[in-house]
Amino acid sequence: MLPEPNRLHRARDFSVAVRRGRRMGRSDLVVHAVVRDEQDIASTVRGPRFGLIVSKAVGPAVTRHRVARRLRHICTDVIGELPETTDVVIRALPGAATSSSADLSVQLRSGLKKLGLLEAPKGPPS
Repeated sequence: MLPEPNRLHRARDFSVAVRRGRRMGRSDLVVHAVVRDEQDIASTVRGPRFGLIVSKAVGPAVTRHRVARRLRHICTDVIGELPETTDVVIRALPGAATSSSADLSVQLRSGLKKLGLLEAPKGPPS
């Protein structure tokens, strides 16, 4: 489960990330990310925050909730790798309904790398 301080709740936060942030499209996801300004950071906010947009185009309610649960789980794995002042909004596309969790994870990480928020994976130790 995604910790409470790492969630986007307000519509204003979503719109700032989508409108002012940079965007990277993948086959089943669109990743929007913005680095918060110092004045936008509430004193209680620690770490990156994530928001999900899973529309009815993805499928019926059961499918949308399954996709959202998968994405929240993937976000918990990425929290420690992102800068603390980052807001990320993930918009699921209809193909996300049939994608595996591993595929969604690869697409999210790929989008964040292209946006310059994640470092390239390090190879095995020599």
